[in-house]
Amino acid sequence: MARKFFGTDGIRGRTNADVMTAKTAMRVGQAAGNYFVRGTHRHRVVIGKDTRLSGYMMESALVAGFTSVGMDVIMTGPLPTPAIALLTREMRADLGVMISASHNLFADNGIKLFGPDGFKLSDEAEAEIERLLDEEPALAEPEAIGRARRIEDARGRYIHAVKNSVASNVRFDTLKVVVDCAHGAAYQVAPSAIWELGAEVITLGVSPDGTNINDGVGSTSIETLQARVVEEKADIGIALDGDADRLIVVDEKGQAVDGDQIMALIATRMQEKGSLTGGGVVSTVMSNLGLERYFESIGLTLERTKVGDRYVLERMKEGGFNVGGEQSGHMILLDHATTGDGTVAALRVLTSLVHAKKPASEILHLFDPVPQLLKNVRYDGDSPLGNETVRGTIAEVEKELIGKGRLVIRPSGTEPVIRVMAEGDDAAQVEAVVDRVCDAVRSAA
Repeated sequence: MARKFFGTDGIRGRTNADVMTAKTAMRVGQAAGNYFVRGTHRHRVVIGKDTRLSGYMMESALVAGFTSVGMDVIMTGPLPTPAIALLTREMRADLGVMISASHNLFADNGIKLFGPDGFKLSDEAEAEIERLLDEEPALAEPEAIGRARRIEDARGRYIHAVKNSVASNVRFDTLKVVVDCAHGAAYQVAPSAIWELGAEVITLGVSPDGTNINDGVGSTSIETLQARVVEEKADIGIALDGDADRLIVVDEKGQAVDGDQIMALIATRMQEKGSLTGGGVVSTVMSNLGLERYFESIGLTLERTKVGDRYVLERMKEGGFNVGGEQSGHMILLDHATTGDGTVAALRVLTSLVHAKKPASEILHLFDPVPQLLKNVRYDGDSPLGNETVRGTIAEVEKELIGKGRLVIRPSGTEPVIRVMAEGDDAAQVEAVVDRVCDAVRSAA
């Protein structure tokens, strides 16, 4: 059944339009509260947010919804998504909520829900909450209405937790690090954690004003960080996104390092220490073929899933993997977090830099990516992927790329767009096959 509210990562949209309104937020609070109120104990929910202007509105609406059905609310203020997952578990809460649209600009916002174990909700739980959104909520009796309070030590708790992901004998005294927080949720905690471990820290994107989140800064806009790393002669640059669950790195030469290379480094070091589980790493269909070949060369596997960190996490839990992520920079290190955590991943990279005593450009280039090309084709009406000519073209291209590369066809989950990606050893061939498929899709659209 098609969903009206939940997408692949919670509920997201333009604020005060469509589903992302205060009314929706209050109803989500009531529906999710009704779903998680079980037993006779005082139920509680942890609510965090990033730095968007609309976060105040959405937070107030959610508080109204949850308290109206008898849940107590704990508000943390701006904190990364993984911090809310952590605090939900640590504070024995029944539910956690993060108000954020991740890497989107300020006009958008979103609601992510976590269960009491700190993991994102299952499809089944989200479907049941969707069903409850269409029903009248079961409101609490006047004496059972929930209370709300704001806690002041949430940032310190999270900083302490992420520092504990690094061995106690590791110090970053020799490092000069530029940290770009995207004017987002980690603007205080990420620089503080890295500084407390001894590094000289230069900050970018740490002056949120409600409307500048991800605007020209952060993991999806790294040009400013690249220039600053070179200008400061820094050892490395760290870029987070608005809710700090994503990490992109810039080496000392100003070159961008994506999630594939970060996963390669983290997994290699963990394999050397004997702490890698599952026999490999989980990523998505978008990870470069070069990463897969690199892992094969060192005796590891690369398990692929659909795009979305929730699918990566599902496969990790099924197969006993403790490292997973996406090329876009989501890094899931299950030994330390229940969801993607850009700050924890950054500390692992900095630790490797200290141990290796080599420049970032060397330790973060463990394989050569093969040429990869992605193009989008917009269409009207029904999906053209069912067209006989399109299917025939896709089959021909897949046959042509056997042993040389890969073709990935992915319909967008949010708009009428077909994403066509190919990669392989021959850049000209990659471009040619992508264009062939795109032309076939356009003709059928």
